[in-house]
Amino acid sequence: MVTPRIKPSVFFQDPPDTDLFVQAHRQAKLGSYVANLAAMDGLIDFSAVAQSVETACPRAERSKGGRPPYASEVMVRMEFLQALYNLSDEECEHQMLDRMSFQRFCRVDGQLHIPDARTLWSFKQRLAKGGLGGRVIFAAVSQQLQQQDYLPRGGQIVDASIVQAPITQALSEERQALNEGQAPEGWSTKRLQHTDRDARWTKKHGKSFYGYKVHSNVDARWKLIRRIVVTPANVDDGQSLGEVLDAGNTRGRVLADRGYDAQANRELLARHQLGDGIARRAKPGQKARQRLGARNRSINKTRSRVEHVFAGLEQLGGKVVRAMTLARNELAITLKCVAYNAKTLVWLVAQGAPT
Repeated sequence: MVTPRIKPSVFFQDPPDTDLFVQAHRQAKLGSYVANLAAMDGLIDFSAVAQSVETACPRAERSKGGRPPYASEVMVRMEFLQALYNLSDEECEHQMLDRMSFQRFCRVDGQLHIPDARTLWSFKQRLAKGGLGGRVIFAAVSQQLQQQDYLPRGGQIVDASIVQAPITQALSEERQALNEGQAPEGWSTKRLQHTDRDARWTKKHGKSFYGYKVHSNVDARWKLIRRIVVTPANVDDGQSLGEVLDAGNTRGRVLADRGYDAQANRELLARHQLGDGIARRAKPGQKARQRLGARNRSINKTRSRVEHVFAGLEQLGGKVVRAMTLARNELAITLKCVAYNAKTLVWLVAQGAPT
């Protein structure tokens, strides 16, 4: 039996006259789906974010001419949609062509030309160069959070989460060469280009993972991400404590799990005059652990709020990356954190706090 084929043009014909009640019902339902996106558009000044990108990541020299580039604000908005809805470059191009809400959000409704997948890829290359673009966007949005009175409060919660990358199939000798930054013998240029040479293996709870780690600083009051550092997965959690400390938190206490229990980290907190909220490991042979357990439980009661943040990132697709370099994956993870903060901001404003 041959399945009848429908011509693509049928899908783009003008719809027949519809009942006004049906149209109003569908419009109201559609409005509920895009309400969060509209709220983000109103709460975040993307033109200011784009200006920061222009300053930190200037365009390439264009004296030889060519087609005029798209405005940076349009591209920043498209990258934000990619992170928010976990879209590939091709999927983002398709959604931009198909969804009026995306076109309005990116300020391209009614325009003949819309950035395609290749343009998106090139813009991300520009952002990833030097690792500046993602950090600039994150810093610009973080500044706007504080301008709306969402200051870091309640203490700092520091933790790290694994972000998995596609596994590179390699023998032990080839893996060692890759880790040393060399090309394994017999590997072609094409294979090297499709190999992530920055990701590393690590173990957690007896399971092996390949990829990266995002080291985060979350404020205990609003559960907003205030600092991030992206490293290969084999970097120990405690090594990045100094890079994610936030001097702007109104409460001088740092909460962390037992992975940060080291004398160097305790001395670091003392130098910064920060309260030590690092959970302790039991010493070898230690029997009386009642006080130690009570202290750790008291810390974990608040520290566990960071797991809500990592769950939010996972819902956005932020626990998996697909690019082949640390710079591109750092950009992707950073934009996911920006999208998470934007979603949380909408929820906080809807709750009516603060003013």
